[in-house]
Amino acid sequence: MPDPLASLIDDESTRQRLFPITRAKIFLNHAAVTTLPAPVTQAMNEFNGSWSTDFPDYANMLALYADARKTAAELLHASPDEIALLGPTSLGLSLIALGLPWQPGDEVLCYFDDYPANVYPWLELRRRGVEVRFLQSAALGQITPDLVGANLSSRTRLVALASCNFVSGYRIDLNEIGRRLRERSILFCVDAIQTLGAFPTTVENVDFLSADAHKWLLGPLSSGVLYVRREHLETCRPALLGSWNTVSPNFAAQNEIAFVPGAQRYEPGALNASGIIGVRTAMRLLLDLGIERVAARISGLRAHLAEGLRALGVEPLGPDNPSDAAGILTVRHPGIDAASLHQALTAEGIICSLRQDRQGTAYVRFSPHFYNTEAELNHVLGILAKTR
Repeated sequence: MPDPLASLIDDESTRQRLFPITRAKIFLNHAAVTTLPAPVTQAMNEFNGSWSTDFPDYANMLALYADARKTAAELLHASPDEIALLGPTSLGLSLIALGLPWQPGDEVLCYFDDYPANVYPWLELRRRGVEVRFLQSAALGQITPDLVGANLSSRTRLVALASCNFVSGYRIDLNEIGRRLRERSILFCVDAIQTLGAFPTTVENVDFLSADAHKWLLGPLSSGVLYVRREHLETCRPALLGSWNTVSPNFAAQNEIAFVPGAQRYEPGALNASGIIGVRTAMRLLLDLGIERVAARISGLRAHLAEGLRALGVEPLGPDNPSDAAGILTVRHPGIDAASLHQALTAEGIICSLRQDRQGTAYVRFSPHFYNTEAELNHVLGILAKTR
């Protein structure tokens, strides 16, 4: 049976048809905002077009939402009733932070150099008497199970971490950290936006997870998924209320608030149907290719680029061990400042990111996905070799 991923990579016409940006650009920016695959835009455009010529059947909309939940659940190894169709990532994380029944003196452990979306929702809990403590890592984003374990206390109620650091590209051992926390009855909340769609990111040992679609999931902005383990649905109270997540027969408000079953209770009103069409299509594309195969492909591309960079005297930031790395490769060039390098790459049609750490040190960040090619990376290396 033909390998669909290999066939896509080996057939340039197919690659350009599925990812039209490859006709003119080298897109290495999935850790920022993805380019959309053609099937995703086609599905969204067809759905949006139907609203100008007809009025969609509401039953079909409900079927769409149900299928999107099922697809997300398959990707996460969850159940559909544990999935809310919400983006952005910060919305899901905020709903968890605001919804749990905190007590003064409870403690949350997180990482100050994660993306702000996974810091501020927890800092806000200080207003409720919750103590927020931060992990101190040996290197930017290097969060190990032992480091987490060494910082737990008898008051630690929840640990909130990103599955991958957005600057350095360190990827945490999600299952091992989660397993150790479950042994101590400590909740685990994950910002998964930098790995979901690129690496296996499953919830066997996770209590809460939020991720928007606009990075590695290859979907549209502000259309993501929120996972809440079934056993927490009754204790994590929805912070946003409307007609969709409450029991409102015939849209008549009731004197007492009762929530609908499942994670739909975190969706207060009308959903982003077009975005859900897009992310559902993108998730199905990735599942059909196989997330393990996608992850291996991304790891291989990252290793190829890292080897070429080291040959040029450019030492990447982040992990050396492939098992600790996601799809991000962040660098400083010894011969040119990061802003100038980024400008030079952009002028050559190479889409990447300019990033800074907390100290203000600037870097160029590359983040290839499975459909990128070694030839594209070699072209980037050739430009870097000439840039001084």
